[in-house]
Amino acid sequence: MALTALGARGVGQIRLGVDVGGTFTDLVAVVEGTVITAKVPTTADQSEGVIEAFARTGLAGDAVGVFAHGMTVATNALLEGKGASTAFVTTEGFRDLLRIGRQNRPHLYDLTQPRPRPLVAREHCFTVRERMGPAGVVIPLENQELAVLVTKLEPLIAAGAIESVAVGFLFAFGHSEHEQAVARTLQKAFPQVHLSLSSEVAPEFREYERFSTTVVDAYLSPKLRYYLDRLVQRCRERQLPVPLIMQSSGGVTTIERARGAAALLSGPAGGVRGAAFVAAQSGFADVLTFDMGGTSTDVSLILRGRPQTSAEAVVVGYPVRLPQIDIHTVSAGGGSVAWADGGGALRVGPHSAGSIPGPAAYGRGGTEPTVTDANVFLGYLADGAVLGGALQIDKSAATAALERLADKLGLGVERTAVGIRAVANAHMVAALRVMSVERGIDPRALALLAFGGAGPMHGCDLAAHLGIWRVLVPEAGGVLSALGLAVSPLRRDFSRAVLRRLSDLDEPWRSEFTALAAQVPPELAERAYFADVHYRGQSFELTVPVDLEQNLEAVAATFHEAHARRYGWSDPAQAIELVQARLVATEPVALPELSAEAGDQDGPPAERLAWFDGDFQPVPVYDRTRLGPLSRLEGPALIEMPEATVVVPLGWQGVIDQCGTLILEFQTAREDVQIG
Repeated sequence: MALTALGARGVGQIRLGVDVGGTFTDLVAVVEGTVITAKVPTTADQSEGVIEAFARTGLAGDAVGVFAHGMTVATNALLEGKGASTAFVTTEGFRDLLRIGRQNRPHLYDLTQPRPRPLVAREHCFTVRERMGPAGVVIPLENQELAVLVTKLEPLIAAGAIESVAVGFLFAFGHSEHEQAVARTLQKAFPQVHLSLSSEVAPEFREYERFSTTVVDAYLSPKLRYYLDRLVQRCRERQLPVPLIMQSSGGVTTIERARGAAALLSGPAGGVRGAAFVAAQSGFADVLTFDMGGTSTDVSLILRGRPQTSAEAVVVGYPVRLPQIDIHTVSAGGGSVAWADGGGALRVGPHSAGSIPGPAAYGRGGTEPTVTDANVFLGYLADGAVLGGALQIDKSAATAALERLADKLGLGVERTAVGIRAVANAHMVAALRVMSVERGIDPRALALLAFGGAGPMHGCDLAAHLGIWRVLVPEAGGVLSALGLAVSPLRRDFSRAVLRRLSDLDEPWRSEFTALAAQVPPELAERAYFADVHYRGQSFELTVPVDLEQNLEAVAATFHEAHARRYGWSDPAQAIELVQARLVATEPVALPELSAEAGDQDGPPAERLAWFDGDFQPVPVYDRTRLGPLSRLEGPALIEMPEATVVVPLGWQGVIDQCGTLILEFQTAREDVQIG
């Protein structure tokens, strides 16, 4: 794969993207129109793997102009409960708000479902006497209250029981004076302690979600900062530039502005950015993205060339109200462990073998059968193949692990391996339906873009389940998240609460948005406006684009259309409220252009026994690096890429386009479906 036109930022210099996943660390370097890739096993100290991957390229650090980084540090800390010891300071009378939460439950009729463990112990929740209302101060914040707060915190901080403090007051999204006063006091008294203010982290309507986001940020930011400090030190030793950090929103930010809560989807967001970039180059605007790695699978939706975003997500039970790419994650990856439940039924996940010890086939001491082991046994991954430059596939170890599970299930090894794939595929089909059918989008109108180390092995099977007849596999599909990082722009998000009916806003309504533009630094010259809107009385919003050249009737029409698409109905007679005004500011970046390199396939492909149509049969095995533009093939077949393998079932045909993307199509009667 080659790229040209590197863009304004870093012209003539190397653009580097490094994505740390649960199993592998992926690197893409764009060098003078060509792409260099590297893949190494993820290390316990993720910064070590980043530097090891860069060392594999043989490039000089001082030649790198842009270094963008996505990682799982914040995600892992939240999942494992290993964030900073945090205190929470709030308005008197609201100490238990985080524990009370909302009444809604993920599973309405499950009365025994566990609630997430509070990130802040109740004894570390403190209140001060103050109160803001919609119009400003109701109860002033006295200096005596601040002195009492310092007295309460001092022994806990001295003992190391508190490392970070979250501050959240009522109506601070519109009036932040009291939060700022607390911040000044605590910074002076405890300069070593991290502070997160709700008015800075998430200046949004609804106190529970705002407070939850602020606490998550306070809980994660010290861990993220500790990791980034180590990474910067290692970068200096290699003469690499200070990295830009991928945010959940799909844009990168400077290391000084990086926040824990905004980095929760850092890695997956890079994958969606890369998918949107590749799909656009190949002429596809409406795409379901399917990123299957070693630990989990991430699914997202791209419509009209834009990744779909959300103003809020619930991450392992904690509401996080920050702009983010709308990504649905399931615990089904190559390393997902297969097991037999108490009733003797086959299960896959959510437990993962990770990178250490990893699947049994990796030969690093793993003994539990995984999805990867099933793919090895079925012949989709070659015995003896080298992954990540270090791991050699051991089919005998994979077979031994599968045999132990097969004995428990009372099945043969073949049926066990096929069953593992089927169960894993069912989890992933459900995730794809969440991002399409449950969003009011017919999946048959979309292409499926499969990437990640394991995605191309499952893409066609999943597409067939959903009636999707076209699957895209990028040439850099195994490291697409890293490519997405390398081409992502700097981004900042600005918002302000409005909370007014559209009908009550007169012609200067645009000032709600232009006031945000005044906060944007000049280098972020590209501006896009959005509005969180709902029907009066609703407790949820939809985010719709806003064109300041149009009038309020156009905003209302856009909302009615979005509501009908998402929920199946709209009510043009109902009053509409503008809840939040948003501005997305990005740095202009001229994206590189993909082009496929000429192939040199000069003879018949190799063959290997693999499982297709209910039996092992010899199938052609193509070397992707030897296939040039317009190369064609038919299934059943396997295509081996440097970082992934593509499984092409019977009935599918493939062609390499001019951008190097493999386009697979199902050759049966199909119905063309349009997105409404």
